[in-house]
Amino acid sequence: MIANNDKLDLENIERIERGKRIKYIRENELKMNKTQLAKEIGVSGQFLGLVEAGNGNLVYKSIKKLMDLSGHSSDYILFGLDDSVISETKKYLKKFTSKELISYIDIIKTLTLSLRNR
Repeated sequence: MIANNDKLDLENIERIERGKRIKYIRENELKMNKTQLAKEIGVSGQFLGLVEAGNGNLVYKSIKKLMDLSGHSSDYILFGLDDSVISETKKYLKKFTSKELISYIDIIKTLTLSLRNR
């Protein structure tokens, strides 16, 4: 069982790491300053600075806007989970029509079921 202090320490660490990811996305991928990104995601530059320093959290609406701007998943922004597979998959899927994708999904379902029944 995790003690309350340990739980708070983990939450603080997660918030700090999340802030670092957001700052990295802003500076290195979006090439924006704090004021620019803050305006785009609907917060003040001062609040974004607090978030990046690990002293605040974005609300859903702002995270969604950051996802749309950056192309990253919420899993990456919030928890640091690798989302490169998602972005690579999206690139490949754009080459197919909806009808083709539905057919391929049906094939995958059939294949999965047959592999489970081995």
